[in-house]
Amino acid sequence: MKNYKIAVVPGDGIGKEIVPAGWKVLKAAAQKHKFSLQSDSYPWGAGYYKEHGHFLPDDGLDILKTYDAIYFGAVGDPEVDDTLPAMLYTFKVRTTFKQYVNYRPVKLLPGIPSPLRYKGEKDIDFVVIRENNEGEFVQNGKIIHPESPYGLATDTSVFTRAGIERIAHYSFKLAQTRRKKVTNVTKSNTLINSLAYWDRVIEEVAQQYPDVTYNKMYVDNASASFVLKPEVFDVIVTTNMIGDILSDLGGAIMGSLGLGPSGNINPEKDFPSMFEPIHGSAPDIAGKNIANPIGAIWSGALMLNHLGESAAAQDIFKGIEATTQAGMLTTDLGGSAKTDQIADYVIEHMQAVSV
Repeated sequence: MKNYKIAVVPGDGIGKEIVPAGWKVLKAAAQKHKFSLQSDSYPWGAGYYKEHGHFLPDDGLDILKTYDAIYFGAVGDPEVDDTLPAMLYTFKVRTTFKQYVNYRPVKLLPGIPSPLRYKGEKDIDFVVIRENNEGEFVQNGKIIHPESPYGLATDTSVFTRAGIERIAHYSFKLAQTRRKKVTNVTKSNTLINSLAYWDRVIEEVAQQYPDVTYNKMYVDNASASFVLKPEVFDVIVTTNMIGDILSDLGGAIMGSLGLGPSGNINPEKDFPSMFEPIHGSAPDIAGKNIANPIGAIWSGALMLNHLGESAAAQDIFKGIEATTQAGMLTTDLGGSAKTDQIADYVIEHMQAVSV
């Protein structure tokens, strides 16, 4: 029996509810498909920072490095400066472990009406691939004389050929397993150096995949197209900041950010990958058992797929579809189901279907 070691980091706020719900589903899938999940839970995040002065201990990354994957909830607390969680936890994990792919599927689930009046399940089904280690979020800048009349602030984006090539190859290979279409979402008409270079390198990679249709779209047009014609997308490849924004828009056209999963992936598996829902810690609803756990459950399915347990991953996703189709929805979707009830229903469906 295969055994996978998973570091579980619930984080803050609703992370402490959705991660246990998702883990319960993962354990049920493992039992059904005859592999083992061994977990250790770590209390790291903004709450940990308030007590210890850091988001994870000095040896935290060394600890995480020993696992096959990281199952993460959300980080953030109203009492903690909101510039710190990304810098001191999320970005630190993503860059140290070379998780250069941020994988965010956007798919309308059955039983959930899209906010887009004329669009259905066949129209909303694509993946946003966000470059996850470079670009606009490298935090390469400074603030100089902030209180003076001539104060200034800079943030300098970083794009390397190696970084662009590897995210492009991942995107085209993914498209070969889907509908064979890649859209590069860019803003090179105004960022005439960094994103012009981004476009150039991606176009070079595109020539190596003649079976995949490639096109370029400015982010202005892409934002409108998410709303007006989402059916034109299959695989989107884009930069760190553009991908961060567009994938939240993708969650919105699915019906709720609570539905959106993501994977911070090191495709070579030299380091553990980290899987988390796209939403935040939502402290305003924490502790009420009303948070939507589907984003976390779906992120768990992405984790299993990355580990090679594709049948179990598909089983979980079918359980999610059965749950939403049955009208088992949390308050963000207009329903009244509780966090743990959603997890239980997914498990019930999985157990009712033979392998």
